[in-house]
Amino acid sequence: MPLDRDLPKREILPIPDRPYVGPTKYNAADPKPEFPPRLPIRPPEGAPNVIVILIDDVGFGASETFGGPIATPTAKELAARGLKYTRFHTSALCSPTRAALLTGRNPHSVGMGCITEMATTAPGATSMIPNSAASIAKILKYNGYSTAQFGKCHEVPTWETGTTGPFDHWPTYMGFEKFYGFVGGETNQYYPTLYDGTTHIEMPERGNYHLTTDLADQAIKWIETQKSLAPDKPFFMYFAPGATHAPHQVPEEWSNKYRGKFDEGWDALRAATFERQKGLSVIPSYAELTTPDKDIPNWLDTPPEVRDALKREMEIYAGFLEHTDYQIGRVLETLKTLDIFENTLIFYILGDNGASAEGTFLGTFNEMIGFNGIEMTEQEQIDIINNHIEDFGTKKAYNHYAVGWAQAMCTPYKWTKQVASYFGGTRNGMIVHWPKGIAGGSRRHQFTYVTDVLPTILEAIGLPEPLSVDGVLQKPIEGLSFFYTFNEPSAVERHRTQYFEMFGNRGIYHEGWTAVTLHSKPWQWYNLPDYADDKWELYFTYAEKPEDRSKEDWTQAKDLAAVYPDKLEELKNLFQIEAARYNVFPLDDRKIERLPPAEGVLRQRYVDGSFVADPVVIDNFNRSFDITAQITVPADISGPVQGVILARGNDFGGFGLYAKNGVLTYVYNYLGLEIFYVRQDEHAPLLPSGTYEVRMEFTYDGGEETGQGGTVKLFRNHGTSDIQLGEGVIPKTNPVIFNVDAFLMVGNKTGGPLCEDLKGNNRFTGTVDWAEIKITGAPGVKSPEHRLHALMAIE
Repeated sequence: MPLDRDLPKREILPIPDRPYVGPTKYNAADPKPEFPPRLPIRPPEGAPNVIVILIDDVGFGASETFGGPIATPTAKELAARGLKYTRFHTSALCSPTRAALLTGRNPHSVGMGCITEMATTAPGATSMIPNSAASIAKILKYNGYSTAQFGKCHEVPTWETGTTGPFDHWPTYMGFEKFYGFVGGETNQYYPTLYDGTTHIEMPERGNYHLTTDLADQAIKWIETQKSLAPDKPFFMYFAPGATHAPHQVPEEWSNKYRGKFDEGWDALRAATFERQKGLSVIPSYAELTTPDKDIPNWLDTPPEVRDALKREMEIYAGFLEHTDYQIGRVLETLKTLDIFENTLIFYILGDNGASAEGTFLGTFNEMIGFNGIEMTEQEQIDIINNHIEDFGTKKAYNHYAVGWAQAMCTPYKWTKQVASYFGGTRNGMIVHWPKGIAGGSRRHQFTYVTDVLPTILEAIGLPEPLSVDGVLQKPIEGLSFFYTFNEPSAVERHRTQYFEMFGNRGIYHEGWTAVTLHSKPWQWYNLPDYADDKWELYFTYAEKPEDRSKEDWTQAKDLAAVYPDKLEELKNLFQIEAARYNVFPLDDRKIERLPPAEGVLRQRYVDGSFVADPVVIDNFNRSFDITAQITVPADISGPVQGVILARGNDFGGFGLYAKNGVLTYVYNYLGLEIFYVRQDEHAPLLPSGTYEVRMEFTYDGGEETGQGGTVKLFRNHGTSDIQLGEGVIPKTNPVIFNVDAFLMVGNKTGGPLCEDLKGNNRFTGTVDWAEIKITGAPGVKSPEHRLHALMAIE
């Protein structure tokens, strides 16, 4: 549609309204003058729809598209007609990658140097994306696009996750007109914590429910509606499912497809993947397979009695990734049905970082066991895994695979997620597909970084970089468009320098060279070395000139630090310059001190129907506390009062106060492994009709130790006095965390039920007028190492 607003004027967003300045008339019936028609804002003619797909925790060597063992037919089909980028890079961690993707700026430039749960006041780690770095969604919305996000959002500061906001950094405030998904690092695929906009919604009650399928359904519905009601408007969709982040959960028909496929173990899998990658030319024929860290056990060194379970862990992950790719395929089929596939620019990014090495060396039935720092012998871990292995992948488990599988998924590179120094943590496969704009079916080897996606989209559409958005002068976009590579396979790469940093792990890429240093391992939480003691390595990873290709070390296998010490010093100095330029300093490996403090609020009161995200719930771990609630039970109620009064957590950890057939009950779910009940005594009267208070008192017996138990007493007030209804013991408790997507609810419990009593409809059949948690003892001593492990692993 022709516009009277040319491109230069799009540098100020929103585009200012132009008032009519021509002649007017007294009577609208007069034939003259005529007012010009109102022209809606639209992007330049022929602008494509844009879809950015970002899968979670997928290593470079996972998908068949990049030589891995897992079928990804949707990705494979896109790559056949599109472009495979073999040197695309992320930040090695979730929140930083996503912030960089959406803003086109380096992670530390927009305050996202780490996950949001570990924010500090340092400019590079506030977790608050500044309004001077407008997202691609906001830029496109102001240029006439419809915008929507489906799936994971891990860019919201934790203090904004409560129901009262503020919502300044939620998707719907960052430019997305529609958001359907979850906020945080991960969620249960069967019982997710879902939001529509900023409003929590109850999970759809479907027996075969799975989050990734639901996200695809919602995305399809949105596309169909958008094209039906606004067919002249292109759309921008960001599709970011929580898959394949832990918990690895998928219907058995998907995981069973891989039965027996990984029987030879992770070392053999790495070798086979490496050969396939060379055959696909996603790595050169002369590339070397790197050696994993010495801490990662060889397959033959794993205990024989647990190997069948280890194999099953990988089978489930493989099914999870294929299922995710299938759901993405359903979304893209909608484009074909609507005849808009040819002019839709698709970025399919297989991983926001390398594969996750956060599942311990044996894997785990419930990743919260490790996050809580529960100490177990190797045999105890094996017993738990073997006893629950048939539950893995189902609603009954919150499982994660072993570190060895994670390293295999990052083939041919060494290291994994969290390690920004090496390609195993930062190199991910990416496919770009756009039939109208790309003569596809080939590979691109130019260096690209996640910040480059935004400027590439703008150039493909024909939009300028905005100078001002919402009246705020914008920081320059730091990414570099790789639009030039779309139809020039041999074009000289333009992104020639890029820093990497995560918890002191540092790296710098510059004109084919990389200098890196390993400061901490994913399973190393404290007693870290001084920065001055870090050993830097040097690699020549890419040669622009064909005659120099034989000198390339594509996989960072040959350390040249001793051969070219001057080059190493040059790159180390360059890292210092880039780090200072982009707010990386101060380097922060204080993996304990930067955690949110355990102390804080000592009382919180909630009303009936409250839904409170876990990061803003009162901290009652390792201490004495009360739950008090005023309830109203109608006289005409049919049968004894039933249902939840207050509950926090889910199937894999939490507690709740509820009524069961008129019996006041407190339940504690310990890591999904054991469930403890304290009920009112048999001779105590059932909860009567009327308005009164009930109370649970928990007296912690652990002193300065964490994760200990305590005594529970149950009360009901009667007139001016209290009646003790029952007493019991909870022998042990979670020391750190219940679950990443745990939440507190009053009067009802949706999502994963805490126990058998709360399955099905558990709404309180009276009214919970209010409920509160009050801390009654001195703060317990919580292991800072365990708190850190929990926060880092949830991203």
